[in-house]
Amino acid sequence: MKNLFEAGKLLLLDMAATLFFLMLYLLTHNVTLSVVLGMVLGLAQIGWQFARRKPIDTMQWMSLFLVLGAGTVTLITADPRFVMIKPSVIYIVAGIVMLKRGWMNRYLPPIAIELVPDVAIIVGYAWSGLMFFSAALNVIVALNFDVATWSAAMSIYGIVSKAAMFLIGYAVMRTVAVARRRRAGERPRDVAAMPG
Repeated sequence: MKNLFEAGKLLLLDMAATLFFLMLYLLTHNVTLSVVLGMVLGLAQIGWQFARRKPIDTMQWMSLFLVLGAGTVTLITADPRFVMIKPSVIYIVAGIVMLKRGWMNRYLPPIAIELVPDVAIIVGYAWSGLMFFSAALNVIVALNFDVATWSAAMSIYGIVSKAAMFLIGYAVMRTVAVARRRRAGERPRDVAAMPG
């Protein structure tokens, strides 16, 4: 279970600036404040990694560039429709990045990489599919509903869909890993700590 929480923590840290922007925007309805503080948080995270001489993963770079790029365009246009469509761009870029074979390895303990590398690749592609579906859904909601409805619907959908995918991925990888361990005649002791 410790590894599950560690993987969840890494995923949240990678998405922190984007989530912070959304949360602040929902609370204040101030696009400029939300964008600027989201950009500052994204830069601070990468700066902290550099200062600690830690490697910066693809997902971290993607998150930073999306926050900075989309934030800059939002500040220039000040158009609420852009703010509403922006998550679709983020979802599409995330979906493309998640098509990279093995992107999930950063989130997996060694036992998972050893026992279910093929399943992890499939789960990674499922995440990518979820991102593309989310992009299309966001465009539909943004173009057909007001800002308040869009904000509430996409926030709830975003949290629920990502949590469900995370838990389903965990359950599938753990189940397959336990079965493979049993077939090999080993005890499934280390598999219980596998994240999804």
